Amino acid sequence: MNIIKDKEFGGERPLFGSHSLKLENVTIHAGESALKRCSDIEAERCRFEGKYPFWHVDRFTIKNCLFTPGARAALWYSSNLDMEDTVVEAPKMFREMKHLKLKRVRIPDAQETMWHVEDVNMREVEVGNADYLFMHSSDIDIDGYRQQGNYSFQYCRNVTIRNAVIDSKDAFWNTENVTLIDCELTGEYLGWHSQNLHLVRCRISGTQPLCYCSHLRMDDCEMAPDCDLAFEESTLHATVRGHITSVKNPASGHIKAGSIGEIILDGNAPEPADCIIETIEE
Repeated sequence: MNIIKDKEFGGERPLFGSHSLKLENVTIHAGESALKRCSDIEAERCRFEGKYPFWHVDRFTIKNCLFTPGARAALWYSSNLDMEDTVVEAPKMFREMKHLKLKRVRIPDAQETMWHVEDVNMREVEVGNADYLFMHSSDIDIDGYRQQGNYSFQYCRNVTIRNAVIDSKDAFWNTENVTLIDCELTGEYLGWHSQNLHLVRCRISGTQPLCYCSHLRMDDCEMAPDCDLAFEESTLHATVRGHITSVKNPASGHIKAGSIGEIILDGNAPEPADCIIETIEE
């Protein structure tokens, strides 16, 4: 493997088409496509300031690096990435990619990030300003995660998230086969139009959660006082610890809760309109 150490590059495609290359303490200044069409790349303690440095790259490792705001759209159309202990300050990252592993990564400006990605493993990752995060993506496994940003995980499939704090309105819309375990979920209109959404020991807050869901499951969850008008037109089996403020027109299934403030059945629930709703002693 060739090694480039303590160097600076800029301009157009300075390392285009490189293979079996290690970068140590390298700075990529303003310019474009520094490492386009490369493979078997290692970058450690590097700084990326230019646009599009990692496009069409296969098998690459990024550790202890910084992507400044100027490095927008830095990682697209690539595969087999292992990123650790890195700060990504630029938006519109990780598009059209496969086989990603991120560990101890911070993305403070994650707008429009993680679109059309497959096979993603994330551990101890924190994202902010993350509107439209994870769009049309699949096969995602996340543990130890914090997120602030709206409209996240829409049109995603086969997702498992554990030990997360997610602040996002309109999260998990039109998803399929999503499991959330030991998560705190804040934001209105959670999970609308989802299929096979499964919540385990989650705490939920925000108005009108979990409406228009098919085959929703909730095990040992909690719902904050602002979770009103829940479950409209949903098919579900839910066990909720404590109080639910209000439930409106569920389609079918079974809801168990410690107490329910208001049950709204106004004749507009879709067929079969036979949901069993009961309170249980805790």
